[in-house]
Amino acid sequence: MDYRFLDKTDPLIHGLIKEEEERQRTGLELICSENYVSPAVMEAMSSVLNNKYSEGYPGARYYGGNEVMDKIEAEAIERAKQLFGAGHANVQSHAGAPANIATYFALAEPGDTILGMDLSHGGHLTHGHPVTHVAKVFRFVRYKMKSIETGEIDYDAMRQVAKAENPKIVLAGFSAYPRELNYKAMRAIATEVGAYAVADVAHIAGLIAGGAARNPFDDGFDVMLSTTHKSLRGPRGGMILTHERELGKKIDKAVFPGFQGGPIMQMVAAKAVAFGEALKPEFKTYALQIVANAKAMAQRLMDQGVKLITNGTDNHLMLADAVKSFGKPGGDIQNVLDEVGITLNKNMIADDLRSAMSPSGIRLGTPALTTRGMKEAEMRQVADFIVRAARAGGNEDLKKIRAEVMDLSLRFPVPGIG
Repeated sequence: MDYRFLDKTDPLIHGLIKEEEERQRTGLELICSENYVSPAVMEAMSSVLNNKYSEGYPGARYYGGNEVMDKIEAEAIERAKQLFGAGHANVQSHAGAPANIATYFALAEPGDTILGMDLSHGGHLTHGHPVTHVAKVFRFVRYKMKSIETGEIDYDAMRQVAKAENPKIVLAGFSAYPRELNYKAMRAIATEVGAYAVADVAHIAGLIAGGAARNPFDDGFDVMLSTTHKSLRGPRGGMILTHERELGKKIDKAVFPGFQGGPIMQMVAAKAVAFGEALKPEFKTYALQIVANAKAMAQRLMDQGVKLITNGTDNHLMLADAVKSFGKPGGDIQNVLDEVGITLNKNMIADDLRSAMSPSGIRLGTPALTTRGMKEAEMRQVADFIVRAARAGGNEDLKKIRAEVMDLSLRFPVPGIG
């Protein structure tokens, strides 16, 4: 990007941004919740829309001068609805966690029970982990996988928990689960106990939009919420979708004024741009390639003795047991891969005996590398880098791998950076 003003006004921050550009340009991004936005999305995020305060919703703002903002937000809403087959969309949530929390307040009362996936089995902090403040407001109960070898959820046990605990919300969704959920089974459980069926598709929204993963609305879910970055490849933000008009009204009130103030309109515009990009035919090709790349990388890792939770993947991510695979905890593997320019994150695995700060696993995914144009052959090469680095004998080995990582990285430019 052109930083001619920042360079003169604040050379320190300018220099740090350029440093980050170089890190991204010369390394391989495997954090499955990260991606690269297009130059068009980047331009929308940097626009004069930052200067306008737009509390309220289109046609019902608290401040004047929002005629243009109304048009922008209305367009973002329509594109989101079209992309996911929804009847109502709220595109104002600042991030995924606020979208989740606003949805809980829209559909449940303090003290009500919510049934979500256990964190160590692939769930998310906002799905009721005790360290979060929302866990002090609502009562969370959890479901798990029946087998970490296949990834199958124990739907019979889930149904028994639902019948015993009477949740107000049955929550489908994950942050580290490599398989596709059975939304039809979850919808049936929710119906049986009179609960809302809610899907948090933050990680797989892009796969759903591109037809590479199932849409929960096709199985009768009431609400779908998501981030707009990750596999959807938009700006950092959140959205909430539903079919029901009355649910939509509750959700809108929960977001504003219930949970946050004015929307960040440059981000709303950037969401609209990203939704427009995702509506194009080439995005379907991209989404399918993400999954093909993940499967190729997963197979190569397993061929070299890496223990993957669920023994493969159906989506964009993989979760590996670093202790069994390399004899070291996930944090150690994350650190050594940082040295060679490969970025992923340490992560807990099912019923992990280690702590969240030093877990047994690592999590990695393919959306960002797929955006750069890499395909199956490169995924196998990256898998080789990972295994070689994790088992390297010393600094000289790591230096050699780093040079190879840089060479591969520079052959596939980062959008907007080169």
